[in-house]
Amino acid sequence: MDIDLLDHTGAETAFAAEVARVKASGVLGGDAGRLAELFGFLAARGGSADAASQAEIAETVFGQAPSETDDATVRVYIHRLRKRLDEHYAENGADGAGRLTIPAGTYALRFAPATVDMTAGAAVVQRTRWTQYTLPVMLVLLVVAAFFAGRFGDPDSAPVNPIWEPFLKSDRPIVVVVGDYYIYGEIDPMAPENGRLIRDFNINSKTDLARAQESNPKRYGTAEDMGLNYLPMSASYGLADIMPILSQHNKKVTVMPASQVTSDTFRTNNVVYIGLMSGMGLLEDVNFMSSDFMVGESYDQLIDLKSNRRYTSEEAFNLPTPQYYHDYGYFSEFREPGGALVAVVAGARDTGLRGLAPIVSGRGLPDKIDRLAHSSGDHGFELLYEITGQQGADLSEKLVEARKRP
Repeated sequence: MDIDLLDHTGAETAFAAEVARVKASGVLGGDAGRLAELFGFLAARGGSADAASQAEIAETVFGQAPSETDDATVRVYIHRLRKRLDEHYAENGADGAGRLTIPAGTYALRFAPATVDMTAGAAVVQRTRWTQYTLPVMLVLLVVAAFFAGRFGDPDSAPVNPIWEPFLKSDRPIVVVVGDYYIYGEIDPMAPENGRLIRDFNINSKTDLARAQESNPKRYGTAEDMGLNYLPMSASYGLADIMPILSQHNKKVTVMPASQVTSDTFRTNNVVYIGLMSGMGLLEDVNFMSSDFMVGESYDQLIDLKSNRRYTSEEAFNLPTPQYYHDYGYFSEFREPGGALVAVVAGARDTGLRGLAPIVSGRGLPDKIDRLAHSSGDHGFELLYEITGQQGADLSEKLVEARKRP
């Protein structure tokens, strides 16, 4: 989103007006809350100021000493604030000028003019549309964990490449985080047999649903929390490739949904994410805060910040046809400031994840990746693969980018 579409004076005026509008709405829960304080801090910097640092926010907003600023508190609250703003605009809409955003991977508040926000609206349609083509699998995550732990518990069952050696040598336990999506039920009391399950990208938890029912009872009056989340089919393939390796760890390996990840998850564990880009939750901010990539207009797109090239998945529009298409798989490994090792195995869509997982879990890595895995240190490295698919099958793969993280 390019705020240069407005002149500087006009942009700052529109930014200030929208800040006042959001404050007056009460969406931040009062002036004394942490979210309100964080919002006020970012707003006071202006809409075109450089992004704040994690340490600056930790000291100014949360009163943490410099030695205490290496945990995930700031990222958690940035994530919550971004989500609260998205909920606000989903429920109330933006005014004629535009809306406030917190771009992924930055600690800054920006104003997106309405002309640009129309593109964002189209992105929401794209994000929602993927559920028409992805085969969702209703899984209880504990059952998934038990299945894979039992199936692949033999310590001699899987070779280990340099990507995973640090995880197995570490004293920390491993948490495998799976990208999940919340769904709720809609029950017609007059015809319960016509009930249905709904995936609404504005409703991502039981709490979100309760808030929506309060603010819009006409729309959500018949909605019910069913205690259900779903995983895309490709997550099970990713787990099957990677769990045999991680199960060789000398400590317990647990599985949890991305929707339950908190700052505490990183304090004592190493974390491996397996899923789609759109399901990363808090890990999206943890990963892209220091990365040469960022999510584009939708989760179908990654932007290379070094070259400004855009890599956009074609799966959604071509999956039902016999045409070949390109999808993208993204891998990242790094040490989080609090000490946690983090690995992200993600696809823009299912084909990308299915094609990527066997590559990063295989015995032999391509030479360039092998060198990065041995030499990148705590900063880590990231990979982007282009996966050619046809009707959901991953046919071939090509390494597009492989480099150290900044």
